[in-house]
Amino acid sequence: MIPTKAEIKLIKSLDKKKNRDSLSMFIVEGEKLVEEAEKSGINIIRKFLRSEIGTDTMSRISNLSSPPPILAIAAKPFSKPFETPQKGKFYLALDSVKDPGNAGTIIRLAEWFGAEAIFMSPDCVDIFNPKCIQSAMGSTFRMKTYIIDIKELIMMSKKHTQVYGAFLDGSNIYKTDFSNGGVVVLGSESHGISNETEQLIENRITIPSFANSGSIDSLNVAMATAVICSEIRRSFA
Repeated sequence: MIPTKAEIKLIKSLDKKKNRDSLSMFIVEGEKLVEEAEKSGINIIRKFLRSEIGTDTMSRISNLSSPPPILAIAAKPFSKPFETPQKGKFYLALDSVKDPGNAGTIIRLAEWFGAEAIFMSPDCVDIFNPKCIQSAMGSTFRMKTYIIDIKELIMMSKKHTQVYGAFLDGSNIYKTDFSNGGVVVLGSESHGISNETEQLIENRITIPSFANSGSIDSLNVAMATAVICSEIRRSFA
């Protein structure tokens, strides 16, 4: 069925976070993602097939460079009850991570490596941002994510488990004992962990560089997350 003008307007409006929040809806594009959403119990409100509406119309409503075979309007899932971090499990906390591609990749990594949940500061990118949805490849629908002030999270977590922060000058992760799990705080792409949050973190960790050139100064936050999660999971083994 061809989308009406009202439906096209609705779809385009869901590019913006304020509209996704007020309407409790978001967009899912592509056969695999729509299938993953349905398998995960996401309520699909309306589907549009390229074969029915035509390539031109799909191009108008899609956020992708190439019009996908299917686009769906989905209802946001209900928020899960908040869980305070506990010893023996590991969690990720994102402090002002704003790039949707990085955030989506981190959500996917968190699921892959068995993180219990992801905590995100209020100024992080919205996990229902279309680019974030694409990068997460379905993990958004399954991972537990919570919006919380990271400073508040650190204070409550310290009573139960270790809190680590990723810095350029921390202790070598390959010599750090992660066997009891903990919360790993990762900072923004451009500024790292905020100064206020940094002051609350006692366990500073870093991924040492083995480059001979000396020209590489850091990894991006998604790459760093992959390395850290892998090392944490190795400690659990």
